[in-house]
Amino acid sequence: MKFKAIKGHLGIGTEVKDTTYVEAARWGKYWGWRYVLGLVVILFAGLVGGDAAAPRIAFLLSGQEGLAAFRRLDYAALGPLGGFVAVMASFPFFLAGILIAVTLIHQRHPRTLITARKTINWLRVGHGFVAWFVPFWLIAGLGQYFFYPDTFSFNFDFATFALFVPLALIFTAIQTTTEELFFRGYIVQGTSLVWGNRIFLALVPAVIFTLPHLLNPEAIAGGWLTVFFNYFLVPGLVWTVVSLIDGTTELAIGAHFANNIGGNLLMGVAGNAVNAPTLFTVSEFHATYTALSMLVVIPVFLAIAYKVFKRDEASEPVSQSDRKGRR
Repeated sequence: MKFKAIKGHLGIGTEVKDTTYVEAARWGKYWGWRYVLGLVVILFAGLVGGDAAAPRIAFLLSGQEGLAAFRRLDYAALGPLGGFVAVMASFPFFLAGILIAVTLIHQRHPRTLITARKTINWLRVGHGFVAWFVPFWLIAGLGQYFFYPDTFSFNFDFATFALFVPLALIFTAIQTTTEELFFRGYIVQGTSLVWGNRIFLALVPAVIFTLPHLLNPEAIAGGWLTVFFNYFLVPGLVWTVVSLIDGTTELAIGAHFANNIGGNLLMGVAGNAVNAPTLFTVSEFHATYTALSMLVVIPVFLAIAYKVFKRDEASEPVSQSDRKGRR
């Protein structure tokens, strides 16, 4: 299926027709060494900044006991709010690293990690949110209740939940947007300079996204089924493919936020990577059901995103070979 490419803008007042966000990799300064340096800056900011901030948060919340709990990775000891903030502490630094890399090293607007147009289409982001939230939490979430009702528990604490909601919205938005800017944006754009093949562009970020999640408790508990379906296939591969088709990462940004905010507010699995005071807790992670549910969720997501909602003018990724003169 081929669509007409969106119109992009190179610099101020210069219109570039038929341009996807992937082609924006060749705007500004884009020599290969700049992407290597950019990766170093991004990873340094995220890892070092997070490593510095998280223990300080733990100490502020619970003193030496909190610091000791953090060092043994016992985030539950920090309380439902403190544990969540400590886990999410690295993402603002990660985001800062991305912004520094794109603006200073590549000298282009951070918006080009999302779209080649002058503005972000927030309606399309909303489409991605609804298209993923509805089928995923009905099929993968509510569906589990009907098959495994004994594993569900309702643990609503109004005071804690009321304090947690704004924290969850802010930090989840930072986390998911940061991951999209990095994996679907920066990695895909950098990879396109090596080879513009669409299969290659889809597989590389999917593999890279999967690797840092291998140590998540869910991945360990679920084995290869969880690793393949919950990390490599979704969001690694599927959301990359829809970004390449749309020519923007708007749809993926909305879908990723829908996926994670539901896990942080509605339904969590006991012992998973993020300790959040969700409304419902599942005592046992059912890897087989979760994996199989993805086979239903994905086509429903695509149907809602491309049939129910009106699609923007979009494009398949175009060849980069006609662009000359790296800077």
